[in-house]
Amino acid sequence: MAKNNIIETKDSDFEKNVIQTSKKTPVLVDFWAEWCYPCRFLSPTLDKLADEYKGKFILAKVNVDENPKSSQENDIRSIPHVKLFKSGKVADEFIGAIPEKKIKEFLAKNGIK
Repeated sequence: MAKNNIIETKDSDFEKNVIQTSKKTPVLVDFWAEWCYPCRFLSPTLDKLADEYKGKFILAKVNVDENPKSSQENDIRSIPHVKLFKSGKVADEFIGAIPEKKIKEFLAKNGIK
């Protein structure tokens, strides 16, 4: 993806793109798959918010089918599953395609406004 606040992350660069980056900027990781119908609803909303928040967080997308190591290490059992990384660790998470208002509340309670 061309936008610098939205990235696609793979097993090979998860450590760099998520763990290391989250030590400077919060990283919201969207674990998804092509076949996941709820993921199709959530993804455009997350993209919109990543643009709207203008670098206050990085949105990293992880295709669970193509990246089993990252999915397994992060205990992904159901998708969409979104995890917020701050300071190299998971700070919070949610599962499912929740509405934009709830995502904004999730971000705000984690200090992203």
